[in-house]
Amino acid sequence: MRYFTLTGLLDEPPDSASVLKARAQIPNGSRYRALMSGQRVRVATQESQKDRDVKFSAQAGGFGVHPYQKWTGAHWRLVSLIELGMPRGDRAGLAASEQVLRWLWGRSHRGAIKRISGRIRRCASQEGNALGVCSRLGMGRDERVRGLAHSLVDWQWPDGGWNCDKRPEAHHSSFNESLAPLWGLAEYSRATRDDSVEATIEHAAELFLRHKLFRSERTGRVMDSDFLKLHYPVYWHYDILQALRVLGNLGKLKDLRAREALDVLERKRGSDGLWRVEGCYWARRGRRASNVEVVDWGQKGPNEMITLNALRVLKTAGRIQ
Repeated sequence: MRYFTLTGLLDEPPDSASVLKARAQIPNGSRYRALMSGQRVRVATQESQKDRDVKFSAQAGGFGVHPYQKWTGAHWRLVSLIELGMPRGDRAGLAASEQVLRWLWGRSHRGAIKRISGRIRRCASQEGNALGVCSRLGMGRDERVRGLAHSLVDWQWPDGGWNCDKRPEAHHSSFNESLAPLWGLAEYSRATRDDSVEATIEHAAELFLRHKLFRSERTGRVMDSDFLKLHYPVYWHYDILQALRVLGNLGKLKDLRAREALDVLERKRGSDGLWRVEGCYWARRGRRASNVEVVDWGQKGPNEMITLNALRVLKTAGRIQ
């Protein structure tokens, strides 16, 4: 929190003593350490493979479960770790990313990609989140990572997004499945300067702006009330704060079509200057559920990550100094 406050809000130089000190402390944070706990450093023996998914639970770099298991698999932990400032080239992060890439390029995963009525109908948030993580970790030149980016380019729907809806009549992109690919492609572009993805990025950004981030293009009504609630983490879900963050990093917050979402975000600020969590997609440890978290991000009251992200968005938009 101190590092991102110094660099993202107070404009401290990245090489200042206070910034360097704060950055060095990031891996020592309790949430960071919890997310890294239990990582496999070597391949398990056949005798020790007792997990539900033996193939992935045995792999080095993972956490004893399938990489996509909510929210304890490597895929999800890495998204959170990148958000917390995992540094480029981190060895543990690279090892976990290898497990994620083995999954995404595995025969069963790639074999399930089907074209229906002329459109690839995939949960593209999977590739999108992995692409963003790998790009941040310095893996952008890896052939597999470049392949994720180019797959997303090929899978983009005519309206600018992505969707996993297999019904032939489905023709509109899913906001839930489209924001992570936009984030991933933006991170990949920033890391590699691969201009072949720029048109895809612009087309996807236009999808959200055309809808003013949360309104039906046809009726003007709110598409989903949950889009207006603030969550942390969002994982594969969509809300206006995460959309504003991604669009802000693309320099899109001066667009007038983002104004209403920014207004909504400002109005949600409490009298104490903080923002509160309004919904969560995770359960605390000890619960019997499919979405049990590794750490406690806070399910009620003021939320430091939501507040940090809201302030960064408003600063990027020029609404605070």
